[in-house]
Amino acid sequence: MFPGAFPAGAQDRLLPASIPYRFFGTAVVLHLAAWAVLLAAAGEVPGFAGGLGPVLAALHLVTLGVLAMTALGAAFQLLPVATSRALGPDWACRLSWWLLAPGVVALAIGMGTGWMTALEGGAVLAAAGLVVGGSLMARTLAGVPGLAAITRPTWLALAALLVLAGLGLLLVWDFAAGLLPDHVRVAAVHGLVAGYGFMGSLALGFSTVLVPMFVLGQPVPDAIGRRCAALVAAGLVLAAAGALAGLGWLVVLGGTAGLAAAAMHAIALAKVFKGRMRKRLEPFFRLLLPGWAVLPVSILAGMALALGVPVARLAPLWGFLMVFGWLLTVVTGILQRIMPFLASMHTAAAGGKPALLSGLTARRPLDLHAGLHGLAIVLVAAGILAGSPLLVRLGAAAGLAGAAAFAAFAIELARRYRAHRLSSLSSSSSPLATTKDVRP
Repeated sequence: MFPGAFPAGAQDRLLPASIPYRFFGTAVVLHLAAWAVLLAAAGEVPGFAGGLGPVLAALHLVTLGVLAMTALGAAFQLLPVATSRALGPDWACRLSWWLLAPGVVALAIGMGTGWMTALEGGAVLAAAGLVVGGSLMARTLAGVPGLAAITRPTWLALAALLVLAGLGLLLVWDFAAGLLPDHVRVAAVHGLVAGYGFMGSLALGFSTVLVPMFVLGQPVPDAIGRRCAALVAAGLVLAAAGALAGLGWLVVLGGTAGLAAAAMHAIALAKVFKGRMRKRLEPFFRLLLPGWAVLPVSILAGMALALGVPVARLAPLWGFLMVFGWLLTVVTGILQRIMPFLASMHTAAAGGKPALLSGLTARRPLDLHAGLHGLAIVLVAAGILAGSPLLVRLGAAAGLAGAAAFAAFAIELARRYRAHRLSSLSSSSSPLATTKDVRP
C-alpha cells in the first residue's frame, strides 16, 4: 500500500495527539496492573479453570485494558491514513475511551472481588466502548475499494467484536443467574472469538501495513489478505461450533484452518522481509517475531485441549499462550514502535524540525522490557505445566518489572516530545527566526 512511510497528505489526516495517546497511555498503566494482579494470584494460576477471581481479572486487564485499548488507539489513526477516508467526529473517539477505560477497571474489580454491581456495570460500559469504537472503524471502511489485505481482516474483526461483546455480557449475567447449560463451553467460545477473531484478525490486517512500512518493503498482496481472512473466518466458525457442542474433531478442523492462515501470513511477510530496503531490523522485531511464533503453539495447545489430550493444566496454558505469549508480545512490540512514530509525525505537522525517532526513543527501558517479558512468558508457562506457583510468581514478577520498564519508556517519550515541542516553539519565536521569515 505505502511501503516505507505514510502517504502524501497523511499529516492532514492526523488526529489530535490526545486521542490515540489516551488509549496508549491507558494500555501502559493497565499493563502494569495486569501483571501485578497476576503476581498476587500466582498460586491460583496453574489450576485455573475459569470462574470469578483475580486470575480472570488479570486476563481481562490484558485483553480489554491493553490489547483492545491499543487496537482502538492504533485503528483510529491508521485506518483514515490507509484508506484516505475520514474516521468520524473526534468526540466519538473520546466517547469510546470514556466508556471503555472505566468499564475495564470496574469489570476487573468486579471479577476480582465478586462485586456484581461493578462486574455488570463494567461489562456494559466496556461493551459499549468497544461497539462505539467498532462503529467508527466500520464507518471508515464502508465503501473502500480494494485494500483487501487490511479491510478483509478488519471487517472480520468487527464481526467478531459483536459476537464477543454479546457473549461477554451473557457470561457476566450468568454469574448471577446461573442459567446457561454450560458456562465453561460458552466461555471457551468467547475466548476463541476474542483472541483469534477480534484481536487476531486486527493483528493480521495491521501487520500487513505496518511491517512493510517499517522495513521499507513491498506491501502484502490483497489476494493474500482475502485468503487469510477467509481461512480465519472458517476456522473460527468451525472451532466455535466444536467448542460449543463439545466436538473435539470440529475444533481440530478449525484449528487446522487457523494454522493454514498463520502459515500463509508468515510466508507473505517472509517475502516482504526478503525484498526489504531496510536490511537491519529494528529492535521491536525481537518481540514481533517470537510473538508470532507463539501463535501456532497456542493453536496446537487449543486443539490438544479439545481432543482431551492427557496433559495436566492444558486449559490455563492455552489461555496464557494465546493472550500473554502471542497477543501481548506482539502488541507491546507494535506499541513501542508506533508511539514514537506518531509523536514524530505530530512534531512535523506542528511545523519546525520534526523530531527523530532515535531522539524520542529511550532504548534501555525497551531492552529491559524485552528481556523481562520473554523471561516472564517462559517462567509462567513452565509454572503452569509444572503446577508450580513459585515459578508463576517469579514469572509474574519479571513481567511486572518489564511492564514498569515499558512505562518508563512511555514517560520518557512524553518528556522528550514535550521538550522538542517547547524547543521548536522557542526557536520559531526568536528574533532571528522572525527576521528570517519576513518576506519583502
